[in-house]
Amino acid sequence: MEHCLINKLNDCKNCFRCLRKCPIKSVSFLNDQSHIIYDDCIYCGKCYLECPQKVIEVRNDINRVKRLIKNNEKVVISLAPSFISYYSQYDENSLKEAIKKLGFYDVEETAIGATIVKKAYDEMLDDTRDILISSCCHTINLLVQKYYPKALPYLADVLSPMLAHGKDIKERYEGTKVVFVGPCISKKDEADKNPEYIDVALTFNELDEMLGELNVEILPKSEQIHLEKSKARLFPTCGGVISTMECSNKNYEYIGIDGIDECRDVLQDIVDGKIHKCFIEMSACYGSCINGPLVQKNKSSIVNNKIAIKKSAGKFDFDKYKISSADIKINYDKLIVSHATPSEEEIARTLKDMDKEDKNKQLNCGSCGYSTCREKAIAIIQGKAVKEMCLPFLMDKAQSFSDKIVANTPNGLMVLDEDLNIQLINNSMCKIVNIPDSSYVLDKNISTILDPEDYCRALGGEKIYGKKCYLPECDKYVENTIVYDEKFHVLICIVRDITKNELFLQKRQETLKKSIEITDNVIEKNMRAVQEIASLLGESAAATKVALSMLKDTLGNDE
Repeated sequence: MEHCLINKLNDCKNCFRCLRKCPIKSVSFLNDQSHIIYDDCIYCGKCYLECPQKVIEVRNDINRVKRLIKNNEKVVISLAPSFISYYSQYDENSLKEAIKKLGFYDVEETAIGATIVKKAYDEMLDDTRDILISSCCHTINLLVQKYYPKALPYLADVLSPMLAHGKDIKERYEGTKVVFVGPCISKKDEADKNPEYIDVALTFNELDEMLGELNVEILPKSEQIHLEKSKARLFPTCGGVISTMECSNKNYEYIGIDGIDECRDVLQDIVDGKIHKCFIEMSACYGSCINGPLVQKNKSSIVNNKIAIKKSAGKFDFDKYKISSADIKINYDKLIVSHATPSEEEIARTLKDMDKEDKNKQLNCGSCGYSTCREKAIAIIQGKAVKEMCLPFLMDKAQSFSDKIVANTPNGLMVLDEDLNIQLINNSMCKIVNIPDSSYVLDKNISTILDPEDYCRALGGEKIYGKKCYLPECDKYVENTIVYDEKFHVLICIVRDITKNELFLQKRQETLKKSIEITDNVIEKNMRAVQEIASLLGESAAATKVALSMLKDTLGNDE
């Protein structure tokens, strides 16, 4: 089955925002694309909430639900108690009736399962346990299973309210399919792993979509519906689990903790043996389920949500259920994450490759998404990151790269501000204008070394590309390119020294000119010689003709 969080990789812009927000860094960046590491993921939804490009989506299971309804007579909805705050503008009974019109057999509240679970918690606090951690939040359960396995003995070995309610429904209605609806992404993963209790898990957004498809009308809230037997409706608020419990064993402290970071701190204290005789209610989301990822997407107020929940909850427990606390036992086993911790030698070598060998360069700025440079190095070794994700590293690399180009290019480079004051000049340009180094002209006007006319024209918008000119101040021929950068309000000047080429061309022109003159002289002399020879030949031919004519006449007379 497809994972409940989906990457649309083609739209990823490589901003690292999902990685920065991921509390356990289950996102890798390879080939400039983000990838969810599902073996490490706890499905908290932070990446989904934070992605500015909407690259990460929640799997849509509406078609699966429609197939369930089509193929089964009884499909029952288990509606998470946070529905009271999410749909606070609607009448509760009207909402449930509208949901039934979609083809569901019945709509029940998951708070029924919560009632069974909280009874189990009270029974477990019998002094044989040192610490008990609530198991309602699937994200927290995954956090313990994957990252704090030493705390597993303290995780309550009972089903979550969703699974407990699903089991109870199936006990009461033979052949029933159960669809959970709530504000949580991780419940989809929990349902996938426990199909014997929950067939499909939907989000409130998906339920909205189904209601919208059929244009089902829901009446607005007219008055607050208060059920006396609905105490477990308090579950989705921070401390709500504890407020429904008896808490009769006074040897324990009862503490509610919300937010993954805070829960991690507490789990570490538990592992380190700093906490004893305590029942700890843990929720991954700040404010608990009333501020789940799908609720946060709708920008609902935690305070208003909590008020709505408190007003709707009764003083007594739900009593319509079949199974007991003894029927909801489950084992939470250690789950292996997808990578091993590298050796110190590997970490040191990677830090060196990142130019972070010196501790003074280990800024731990967090721009890459990792809290420390060491964590980033470990991620690189594990194949979850690349060194180019380090912003200071990239900036240093770019600066070094540009500095080397500026320093070593044979072309002269200058940067002028809009007042034509020199802000940057490289060594090649210093040689062109015959000054020892840049200190002689920095922050001085270009007119101190060159004619400012072309620079003024470029500042006015004229395009100057490859313009050849002679610099009498320097006795050099150059080719000028001057570009005005409107964004940064500077003139960028590239000056190529073409003196050698120009002198070579001039010398060649002189040589050609002399060659032409010599050729003209030779031709003229040859023509004169030809003319003189022709004249002599003409005279000789005439004399020969006369002589031959006379000889002919003489021979004719003798006959």
